[in-house]
Amino acid sequence: MNISVVVLAKNNEKTIGKTLNSLIEFDDVVVYDNGSTDGTISIAKGFKNVNLVQGEFKGFGWTKNYATSFAKNDWILIIDSDEVVDSELLKELKNKKLDKRTVYKLNFKAFYKNIQVKHCGWNNQKIKRLYNKDVTSYNSNDVHEDIITQGLNQELLKGNVEHYSYHSISEFIIKADRYSTLFATNNVGKKSSSPTKAFFNGMYSFFRTYILKQGFRDGYVGLIIAFSHAVTNFYKYIKLYELNKELKK
Repeated sequence: MNISVVVLAKNNEKTIGKTLNSLIEFDDVVVYDNGSTDGTISIAKGFKNVNLVQGEFKGFGWTKNYATSFAKNDWILIIDSDEVVDSELLKELKNKKLDKRTVYKLNFKAFYKNIQVKHCGWNNQKIKRLYNKDVTSYNSNDVHEDIITQGLNQELLKGNVEHYSYHSISEFIIKADRYSTLFATNNVGKKSSSPTKAFFNGMYSFFRTYILKQGFRDGYVGLIIAFSHAVTNFYKYIKLYELNKELKK
């Protein structure tokens, strides 16, 4: 296939083997590792089609664009190291005639451990992941990075990506801290915040996830996800408030 797959990785020994097994039919898979201290690197080295690159992390937008520079092909498929390409999507990628002026979306099925999350706004998300690097790239956002699509078409491909993003409650806590810090540092001096804004953003995030998006139908997993969203949003804005105060000093 004339598609290079780019995979960002850091301490993903639980999932990266499954990810790379699903990409075995691609000739060029770039694994960009940014500081793994577990078995991630040794697992990646076990795949003959993997080009392992080790480098630094400077926010998701910059890092994805930099990792893409090591790809051999113009067509870039971004797959995270906790995601699995299913057989239907693989078949579609092998047979699809791609248009350079189109950015392609993939359908995502979300899992906590091996439990499929069918609500919370997690299931069947359509996310842009396949593009031609001669035509476009990711924006430079540290978080909530996205492929630039101005003046381009968009199309949804058949098949699914299975996303195994969390394997313990502790991982929710770690990611909440990491993402909220990235948000705050990326927006300090640009956006205003306050303790009140932080509180109500957190409360509304829980209500939206658990009630409006029917997270309660996912049982205790839905409660974990809704509370994690609340915590992340609270810390995003309280950290931003604190950084803005320090900036004024």
